[in-house]
Amino acid sequence: MPQLLPSKEQTLFKSLVKFYEGKQYKKGIKAAEQILRKHPSHGDTQAMKALILNSQGQGEEAFELCKLALKNDMRSHITWHVYGLLWRSVKNYEEAIKAYKFALRMEPNSLNILRDLALLQCQIRDYDGYIESRRKMMQERPQLRQNWTALAIAYHLAGNYAEAENILKTYEETLKQTPAKSDLEHSEATLYKNTIIAESGDTERALKHLEEVVRTSLDRTSALELKAQYLLKLGRYEEAEKSYRVLLDRNNEYRAYYDGLEQALGLSRSNDADIEKLKDLYESYAKKSERNDAPRRIPLEFLSGDAFKTAVDEYLRRMLNKGVPSTFPNIKSLYQDAGKKAVIEKLVLGYAADKITNGSTRGEANGDVSKRFEQSVLYFLAQHYNYSQSRDLAKATKYIDQLIELDPKSVDYHQTKARIYKHAGNAQKAAATIEHARELDERDRYINTKCAKYQLRNNENEKALNTMSKFTRNETVGGPLGDLHDMQCMWYLLEDGEAYLRQQDLGHALKRFTAIADIFDVWHEDQFDFHSFSLRKGQIRAYIDMVRWEDHLRDHPFFTRAAIQAVEIYLRLADDPGMSKPGQVDLDKLEPAERKKAEKKAKKEKEKAEKVEADRKAAAAAKATAKADDGETKKEDADPTGEKLLQTTEPLEAALRFLRPMLELSPKNVEAQNVGFEVYLRRKKYLLALRCLEAARQVDAEDPTLHEQSVRFRQTISKLSESLPTHVAQVIKESFTAPAADADLKAYNESFLKKHPSSASHLQAAYKVRYLLDKGTQSQNEADLNKALDLPDATVQQALAGFGLLDEWKSEQKVKDDYRAKAASRWSEAVVFTQ
Repeated sequence: MPQLLPSKEQTLFKSLVKFYEGKQYKKGIKAAEQILRKHPSHGDTQAMKALILNSQGQGEEAFELCKLALKNDMRSHITWHVYGLLWRSVKNYEEAIKAYKFALRMEPNSLNILRDLALLQCQIRDYDGYIESRRKMMQERPQLRQNWTALAIAYHLAGNYAEAENILKTYEETLKQTPAKSDLEHSEATLYKNTIIAESGDTERALKHLEEVVRTSLDRTSALELKAQYLLKLGRYEEAEKSYRVLLDRNNEYRAYYDGLEQALGLSRSNDADIEKLKDLYESYAKKSERNDAPRRIPLEFLSGDAFKTAVDEYLRRMLNKGVPSTFPNIKSLYQDAGKKAVIEKLVLGYAADKITNGSTRGEANGDVSKRFEQSVLYFLAQHYNYSQSRDLAKATKYIDQLIELDPKSVDYHQTKARIYKHAGNAQKAAATIEHARELDERDRYINTKCAKYQLRNNENEKALNTMSKFTRNETVGGPLGDLHDMQCMWYLLEDGEAYLRQQDLGHALKRFTAIADIFDVWHEDQFDFHSFSLRKGQIRAYIDMVRWEDHLRDHPFFTRAAIQAVEIYLRLADDPGMSKPGQVDLDKLEPAERKKAEKKAKKEKEKAEKVEADRKAAAAAKATAKADDGETKKEDADPTGEKLLQTTEPLEAALRFLRPMLELSPKNVEAQNVGFEVYLRRKKYLLALRCLEAARQVDAEDPTLHEQSVRFRQTISKLSESLPTHVAQVIKESFTAPAADADLKAYNESFLKKHPSSASHLQAAYKVRYLLDKGTQSQNEADLNKALDLPDATVQQALAGFGLLDEWKSEQKVKDDYRAKAASRWSEAVVFTQ
């Protein structure tokens, strides 16, 4: 039984609880100490004091005090509940759930404990437990709609659509009167019920139910969209057509509605007989308003020949006459068709050459129209020749220079010129040009952001941070960088990390990539509050979308991009542990005099480092009371340079934090599988390494890295000093067949080489394997690597990768200089070959 307090202290204990709930922590501590003076072993009071200490940032003391409270009163549901709350605060949800379950043994019907338990069960996707907790809450408070809806959500997320629908239906039957039309919660619940029916596969019944509730639904657009989708799926095309036309009357720029209408009308873009009907359809919508863009742009995708030329000519003249800057981005997807790209290029070049009509469809020669049209045409051509599908940087430069001469204060023109320099490989000129563009409009956040990005690409980290500081709250803890962390500005952290990596500053690079992973952890934790918030606000469909999005959170490109590079850094640390302590000298290999000198130098550096650390701690203590806008005390970063991250003794274990989410959620990412193979091979987890190989093979059987890794894996397996376990060896024998166990690896590699004669990446992989199999081929590999620079499709990045191979092979300086000179002659603007 819980320890009982006298009446006076019991009243004080109730006040203590209120002080905690009202965040009046000082008063709460004072009340707790007042009770504990008379009853020093009262578990509930100790637990509440621990909860307040934890809220004040004293986590260790809180845990110690709560454990003492449990020792003094093991049968109190309050102490176990508080213990669970403490574990929850440190994100250890499994331990928190255990504590909550102990608390429920003491107080089976406590709604507070049940609620906290349910939220955690949903957070860790324990849907069976979530169903049970929500059922108990519903039985305790059946009059609350939230409890019924939450139970339906639990069944829905668990995949039990029938029971989820039944729960919602049962609640509706208990209503004595129909809710008002303005009841948002009821409106959302009815549409939510409709989506459950549809997801169960019963589209016919979903449509019937929707027709019953569509008129009373407050989310009219969603209801109409669902109706059109159901009708289309059921093959009721005439009704679907009417529904999509209604939607288009509401929003005639939404692409999905046009796609649905095409399907409803049974029109196919691959059928020549339907093309004319499609053309008429879009013309009818284009005529409804001169401002409509979608019905004029979409037909360009399915028209061809003269019809396409006429339509795109009219579209381009219309947009260029208006001076729409986004004209090129709006049509560049058409460049996938080489014929359409040629037509567009010819037309726009014709506009540039035609000085009489100035592109006006009516042959007008108005001065303002003429000037605007001329600039629009030149801007289009500059972007056209800068685009990857039609790249000619010399022509792009010519047109953009003409524009800048016409309007030297245009931000857009200078930004485009910076982009041209970037594609030419000249990061220095690109950064300088876009800095000039930024200075033309210092109030423009977008160009400021672009400027910082280009500076990072030029490895100007401090300068980029200074640029970003013009739009950050610099008085926050950590200054501009701290504010960027608080705002979760991932693109900046990612580019900053990559810039440090190019400079071989592995500590800072790893620090930034880890910050990206931390942000994704925060996003995962942030969903916790929405488990209850969405129920209170009645936004159930949005909540379900959020939960499903969270389940695939780490397949985001920002995460995979940071994770791959973080894993590569850890691989380098695993291969060369000395990299974690740059500049450290092996004293045992030095002569006595040199050793004494090195020891003296090391002692001075140690003293200097200790002084810097002392100053940092003093600064941290001075800032201990610094607070963010939300009033939360911010801690000083104890490892701003990432030095501690680099000093990990288990780099391959640390890499798993980044690797496992990628392999689980981004299995189609070949680079993720490539780095996964490297980690597992070094950890001697051969089956996992093989799984990465085969996964990469399923995505791209001709991937160059896959070829090199396959040969290495075959070599590794054949040269093991100890035999593999029988079952492991059997799986490898059956699954790993390329190259075959008895294959001549040199012949296998030569076959790959001949198969890809015009791909620099594939050739480099083959040369790498050839060197791996026979070190005596180094001279031949170096010569072949140099020849690969002549390939017409070779890129700057591939040339840099080749230079990396020369470093890996420890080639002579002359060989490197020849390679660099040849690359510099081909990519004359690329500063990486001239530095």
